[in-house]
Parts: sequence; structure tokens; C-alpha cells
Amino acid sequence: MKSKLLLIIGLGAGYVLGARAGREKYDAMKAQVDKVWENPRVARARRDVESYARQQAPVIRERAEAAAKAAPGVIADAAKDVAEKTTEVAKSVADSTTKTAKAVADKTTSVAKDVADRTVTTAKAVAEKATDVATDVRDSAVATASKVRDRGEVAVERAVTAAGKARDNALDDGAAADDDEPNTTTQGSALYS
Repeated sequence: MKSKLLLIIGLGAGYVLGARAGREKYDAMKAQVDKVWENPRVARARRDVESYARQQAPVIRERAEAAAKAAPGVIADAAKDVAEKTTEVAKSVADSTTKTAKAVADKTTSVAKDVADRTVTTAKAVAEKATDVATDVRDSAVATASKVRDRGEVAVERAVTAAGKARDNALDDGAAADDDEPNTTTQGSALYS
């Protein structure tokens, strides 16, 4: 049972260490760890181990003391030592199991928080880069629009100049044509005089 619990906790820690997930994944993992930790079967197994160790330690001690009273000298001392050591080992195993499980849960939480923090930092960097690119695109569009406006103004100036020259040429051609034609008004008045 202990090996299954440690395997589950180890798999959870490995996933957290290898994952590059966001806050949702962190919350989901934490919920799963809490679910496993609070699972009635796991909690019952934890309580059973602790309870068994606490229940059996006095029983073993009593049996060892009873055997020590029945046996003279060395056997009695050895039985007392065995009873005390058994009690210590049982308590130590229960405490160690509880501490290890809590340490793994704390480490899992810490690593998941680190992953979430890294994800937030990466997202901020991406947002800053996107803002920089958008600013560059805007600046480029403004520069291009300015160039197009300048070219348009130059084209308008050229068109106005060309139209003015064409008008002047047309007027000059019209004046020259008028000089070549006889003046019918003066000729007609000469006929009547």
C-alpha cells in the first residue's frame, strides 16, 4: 500500500516537473493530489497504519514485559529492549510515512506554483513582444501612408503644372490661329463703307 501511495505521489511530482502547463493544469493537479490524499481508502490506509502501529506497540511491549518477568536476567532485559525498540520503530514508521506524504504534497504544490509562475512570465513576455510588433507595424503603416501622401501631392502638382502648360499652349495656338485668319468683321464693314 505504501509503495502504491509513493508511486502515485511520484508520478504526480514527475508530471508537475515535466509539464509546462498553466494555472488550470496546476489547479487540476492540486485537485487530483488533494483527491488522492483525501480519498477515503488512502485516508483509511493512513489511519490504519498509524492506528495499527500505536495499537501494536503497547501490546508487543506488554508481551515482551510479560516474557521478561517470566524469564530471568538476560532474557528479561533483551525482551524489554526488543519491546522498546519495536515501539520506537512502529512510531518512527508511522511518523515517517506521514512526514514523507506531507513533504511530497508540499513539493508537488511548490513545483506546480513554479510552473504556473513561469507560464505567467512567458505569457507576459509574449504579450510584450506582440505589442512591440504591433507598434512596429503601426509605425510602418504610418510611414507608408506618409510616403503615399507625399507622392500623391507631387503627382497633383505635376498634373496641375501639365494642365497649366496645356492651357497655355492651347491659348498660344488659338491666338496664333486667330492671327492667320482674316478678320471678317473689319472686311465686312469695309464693304459697306
